[in-house]
Amino acid sequence: MSPPFHFSLHTVRFDEDYHPSDKTRATTNFANLARGEHRQRNLRHTLRMIDHRFNALAHWDNPEGRRWRVELDIVSVALDMQAGGGPDSFPLMEMLQVHIVDAQDGRRIEGIVGNNFSSYLRDYDFSVRLPAYNAGRTGFGVPDDFGDLHGLLFRQFIQSAAYQARFAKPPVICISVASSKTYQRSGNQHPILGIEYRQSEPSSTDRYFEKMGMRVRFFMPPGGVAPLAFYFCGDLLRDHGNLELIGTISTMEAFQKIYRPEIYNANAPAGRIYQPSLDHEDYSLTQVVYDRVERSQLAVQQGRFAQEHFIEPYQQLLAITRKETTHV
Repeated sequence: MSPPFHFSLHTVRFDEDYHPSDKTRATTNFANLARGEHRQRNLRHTLRMIDHRFNALAHWDNPEGRRWRVELDIVSVALDMQAGGGPDSFPLMEMLQVHIVDAQDGRRIEGIVGNNFSSYLRDYDFSVRLPAYNAGRTGFGVPDDFGDLHGLLFRQFIQSAAYQARFAKPPVICISVASSKTYQRSGNQHPILGIEYRQSEPSSTDRYFEKMGMRVRFFMPPGGVAPLAFYFCGDLLRDHGNLELIGTISTMEAFQKIYRPEIYNANAPAGRIYQPSLDHEDYSLTQVVYDRVERSQLAVQQGRFAQEHFIEPYQQLLAITRKETTHV
């Protein structure tokens, strides 16, 4: 019998007036930009970067480069549980939904959901559980069931009535390539996604997303300087049209230029064999203020929040959920 989990969705527009909710993870990329004295300038520059990149990629029938505008919604997912005879709720994850607006006729096109992805439970796994597991060990290791719970809950969400009623297609999550791996150009090139790269070996993140039911491909879009990692269910190329893919590229490339300028705002593009590095010195900064050290510290805090408010209080319920992984 499945645990009594239900999912509820809440959306808020990510624009110049965005203020993070008290329930939004502080390490979430978009929340980082919307804090401090430079918050509105950060948001304005970020949105402008996204629009400019979208128009550069969607250049056909767009002579002035101003035809398209991107709108973003933050999708917050709560896990609602029936525990102890009454309802309880935990903020499970957040994603971004892209909307594409055609300035010629005002038409709105639904883009991809996913893009940026954040999760308290993933913070717990990577920032609390994994360091504790490796404390005192010789060499780095990963527990056999690492990511099982998170993966099962994510798959349940994608199959839920709440997701199916809101979104027509499966999610695509786009993040940075791993600085610990080497990437090599393949002979494959897509007109929108660009040059495909192959990874030397799977990363711990790849294996974590695999338990979420997602595979990964690496592409360096036209005009980009480093490949992006695209995690997807189904078929990345067949399931999504050109404008949908451009929406994800323009959104997530802008975020990565801000968060990892050493890789995504480098002054020279990746070569045939590429090793990403955060120690790279030949790069440019954007006009967006971002504190990467603070984000790492907050990941630990929020992982402990998940431990205190989710993992420990619902141990029996989650034990039932873990058993279900053997039947998935």
